[in-house]
This record gives sequence, C-alpha cells and structure tokens, in this order.
Amino acid sequence: MNKTLALTFCFLILSGIKAFSQNNKISPKIVKYGKVTPAEFETRLSGIDSAASAAALFDIGNGWFEISHKTGNMVFVFERHLRYKIINKNGSDLANLEIEFYKNNGMETSLDYLDAATYNMEDGKMVISKINKDAKFTEKNDKNITTRKFTLPNVKEGSVIEFKYRIKSDFIFRLMPWYFQKEVPVLYSDYKVRIPEYFTYKQTAGGFVFLNPSRQKVNENFQIGQKMIPATSEEYRFIAENVPALKSEKFITTMRDYVSKIEFELSATKYPGDVYKEYTSTWPKIIKTLKEEENFGRFISKRGYNKTLVQSIVKNEKNPDSVVNLLFNYVKNNIKWDEDTGIYTSETTPKSVLEKKTGNASDINLTLCALLDEAGITTQPVLLSTRSNGRHPGFPMLTKFNNVIVMVMVGDRQYLLDAVDKNHTPGLISYQNLNHEGFKLDMATEVGEWISLECQAPSKRTVAMNLLWDEGNKLKGNMYISSNNYEGLIRRDKYQSAANEADFLKSFKGDKPGLGIKNYTIANLGSPDQPLVESMEIVIEDNVEEAGNLAYFAPLLFERTKENPFKIDDRKYPVDFAYPSEEHYRFNMELPKGYQLEKLPKSEKFVLPDETASFTFMFSSEENRISLYSKIITKKSVYTPEEYYDLKELFKSIVTKQAEQIVLKKI
Repeated sequence: MNKTLALTFCFLILSGIKAFSQNNKISPKIVKYGKVTPAEFETRLSGIDSAASAAALFDIGNGWFEISHKTGNMVFVFERHLRYKIINKNGSDLANLEIEFYKNNGMETSLDYLDAATYNMEDGKMVISKINKDAKFTEKNDKNITTRKFTLPNVKEGSVIEFKYRIKSDFIFRLMPWYFQKEVPVLYSDYKVRIPEYFTYKQTAGGFVFLNPSRQKVNENFQIGQKMIPATSEEYRFIAENVPALKSEKFITTMRDYVSKIEFELSATKYPGDVYKEYTSTWPKIIKTLKEEENFGRFISKRGYNKTLVQSIVKNEKNPDSVVNLLFNYVKNNIKWDEDTGIYTSETTPKSVLEKKTGNASDINLTLCALLDEAGITTQPVLLSTRSNGRHPGFPMLTKFNNVIVMVMVGDRQYLLDAVDKNHTPGLISYQNLNHEGFKLDMATEVGEWISLECQAPSKRTVAMNLLWDEGNKLKGNMYISSNNYEGLIRRDKYQSAANEADFLKSFKGDKPGLGIKNYTIANLGSPDQPLVESMEIVIEDNVEEAGNLAYFAPLLFERTKENPFKIDDRKYPVDFAYPSEEHYRFNMELPKGYQLEKLPKSEKFVLPDETASFTFMFSSEENRISLYSKIITKKSVYTPEEYYDLKELFKSIVTKQAEQIVLKKI
C-alpha cells in the first residue's frame, strides 16, 4: 500500500470522532451564488494585464473537517466559489472545469454538489444559462483516478460565468492546495482553512504575491462516544488582491514553482485519550517509514530470486565498475518504462517487476537497487521531485517527492543511475529528474542528506558542413553532426522512436527548407556512452539571394538562432537550462568560379561578466575558400534573475550576428 494512504488509513481508524456542529461560513467578503451585479459586466482591466482575455472576479475557498456519515471517520471538506468575466473569445476555455477524484482501498474523494451558470446581458436584462446534464462528462484516467468535466453553455464575449462546488475527501494526509494565481488576472483570492487541535500540518507557501496571512482560534464542539468535548481549532486565512496573470516563460522547470500558493501536509496527530504520533515531522521519521514500507524498503531487501539472477548476469566478473554496468544494462534493457513516476513500486518484489517486464520509475530503479545490493555494491535510493512536479521545499515533506533514482558508491566515487531509458549511462539521468537536488537515503542508519543532481559535463552538439557553391546557386557537400550526453540522448531517442529512418529524416528536414539528404549513416547508436555521429551528403537550395551582380546568403543557414528566447525586460524567475551546453558550428565553402568575396562579417566574441556564458563568431578567407566557426557556451544550468539582463543581451548578439550575410560579387 502507498505509505501516504496507509498513514491516512491508520489515522482514520484511530479517530472515531463524530462532529457535533460545524460553522462553515464563506469568507467575510460578501458574495452569494447567483447574485451577479451589473457592475461585474463592466469589468475592465488596465496595466500589464490590459490585454487579458478574461479575469477572475473572485476565487474564494473554504476548508474544514467533519465526520463522514458514511464511514464515521474524519474527512476534509473543500468548498470553492469562483466567478470569471469573459473579456474576449480567447477566454471562453474558462467555461470548462475539470476536477480529479481519487479512490483507493475503500477511501475516496467525492463531489458533494456543483452549481454553475453563465450570465449574459441582453437588451438590458440579465439572461441566465444554467449548466445542464449533457454538459457533464466523466473520464477514467486509471483504476484510481477519475476526471469529471463540466462545460457551461452560451459563453461568449462579455459573459460572466460562475462555479460553486464542494468536495469531500477521505485523504487528509495532504489537503487541497490553493493557488492564488491563474493564467488570467485575479481581482480577489481568499482561502480559509480550519484545522482541529488533533492535527498538526506543515504549511508550504510559494510565489511572489503577498498573501496577507492571518490566524485565529475557533471553538468547536466534537462528540466522542456519548461525551461532548469542546475543541480548539486554528483557522488560517490568506488573501491576495489584484494578482497579475501568471505568464509562462522559456527555460523554467514548471510554473508551479513560481505560482503563489499554499499547501498543507500532515505532520502529527494527537487524539483525546491517545498518545502524540508523528508521521513525517522529521527526516529520520520519513526514512524509517520508507524503510518499513512494503513498496519501498522491504521491496529492496527481498532476496532469494535476486541472488540467482545476479549470479547469472555477473558470472565471474569481480571488477565493481563492470558489475555495476552489467546489472545497469540488464535492468534498463529488460524492463520497459510505462512513463509513470512515483516513489513507490507497483509490485512488492523485483521478481514480479522483471517477470512483467514493465513498470514505473520506482519499479525499475528500486529493482536495480536491489540487484546491486545483492552483488555487494553500496547503493542508496535518492528521492526527488521532477521538473514538472516543481522543486521540493527542503523541509520534511514526503508528498512533495514523486520519483526515485539510485546513488552508487564504488571506492571513493559516487554517481547516479536511472534505468528508465536504455540510452541512459552512469551519471546521465532523465531530463525530468534534473531538478538540482535530491534526498539520498541511508536505509541502514536512517539518515538522509540533500545531494546535487547537477550535470557537470556539458552536453555538446557539433555541426560541420563542407560545401561547394554549384550551378543554380545550389550548395552541395557533406554534413556531420556529433552529439553527446543529453544532446546525444535526445537524438537517439528521436531516431529510435521514429517508425523508420525515412520518417526520422523527414522530421529532421521539417524546419530546414531547401535541404536534401542522401547516403545518410549513423554511428554509435547502440553505444550511448559514445558520441552519436551522423554523416550525410546534402544539397541545399533556395538559400541564396541574387541582386544584380551580387549574391547574398547567411552561412549558418538553418542552424542559426532565429529569435531571442528572452524578450521581457525584467524576469522574476531564474533561467533554467537544466544542464550546461556547448553548440559548435563549422562551415567551410569553396567559392564558385566567377565570384569574389565582397563582404565578410566581422569576427567577434561576447562574454558574460562572470564568464559563465559566451558566444564566439569567427570568419576567415583564403584564396577561394571561406570558413566560419560559431560557438555558444553556457557553463551553468541555472542563471539567476539578476543575471537575466546580461544573458538576454548575449542572446540578442547571437541572433544578430548569426543572421549576418556573406556577400559575393560577380567578376
């Protein structure tokens, strides 16, 4: 059983509490469902969000605990009231509401009620279009998760739309998160949650918006057995007003890292007449919990089958590095990743995973961990949060992890293994796992520590062209592409996922107008520890312009950086490239007969003040040949908002310089 669910289940069994009364008032901001005022139809935006397609007039949430009449156990109740003004047709997607519901081991999340309507002003009167049964859809994602979708009718430019719903959840280990920002501006966001004294929750806040937090004690009455027992609850409230729209930017992990939000995870419980119980209040507690978990620590420690299998793979090999490679290659080539992440395995033994030949990331990497342990290699699981899941807050919160890889220790060397892709190598983990830090678990001592997940070696891509300017302004010759590390991983995965080589080359030529390819070869495809090398004969048409007796062309052709990815003047978020990189481009061309060089771009070099990024552009000519060398280097995976301006200016220079043309003159 998933440990989060197991803890919640134990907690529910222990509670046995029945609520006597609840005071479930909506936020003090006076809004009632269905009471739309004429002024709301006149809502206008100004400033940085003046062009927004819609605005959230308010988004009000209220959370509290009560006793389920169905189970007699404590549940979390989440109520939300949301109203939008649709300014233009691009905002009409807000009429579609999706809510996920989870069910497992007899516990579930359920919809208590939902009301929704569209409001339009027609001939000076407000016309109401309520949601109908035909606009409600249910989609089963998997055996545990179901998505319910709701679509409002008659939504058009100028409409006001409204949703109000209540959810009840047996899963109280992690409460519903509240997001104060959206893709459209939010005029008022208000979240209030009331937590009885029986529970202690850790709070995580994020983003750049001031939440104006407040806290007060609220008296409630709870009935335990035949006795009425007064209890004190903590009521937390967070308010944000005039919140700007959340705008996505290039080179980030996920916008959830930067959205203003508040989250809660259960830390401990103290019920009347029971002892104080901690769940994930400390790292040692978390590690101990994972060590005893059937789908984590006990999975790794399974023996018997592992011993026989390891002997058949390793045979008489004694060199530790060779043993690691043999087992790593066996796992990554014999278990197919189902593209699901998670810190818990779906099976209870490595044998089951290997027999099924498919599994989630935890199935694969913890199986590898178990086999390496059996072979006498020192390993430690590393918990992490993927890039799309967002960064971990750093303090003990189990639910913020969503993946696991393996740390291997051989002598005085340590490196990471991730066996979900057959093109991975020791030290080369999934791109999604490059989220800067992971938490390494020492299962024996029940001690953990944060470690760097940063890739130190740059990923290089080198393109070399040797061309001859032929009749009809065609450029003919050879092209070579060498890719290593993550650049090599990307190319290998693309080649192997294509239906055939022809489809791969068709995709490759898709954004390269005028390119023709023949005699294509690829080397080191099955050796991911070596650079992937591609060679081909090429013909390039329609890339030369003529004007009178002059001919022009940009020698970087389709390899140039066409636009600056950094456009805004001020950026609040770091620039996250995930890994350091180098891009090399070499161009050699023999001039056509009857032409001479008229103009050659100037060689230049641009370097960031701290020399962590640079751009080199060099031209040379000799007799009837011209040569170009372009190099872009980023030595870091992350650049701070303070470094943003210099990085923006560097890429501005790259775009400008790489667009410069060579000019030839007929003689």
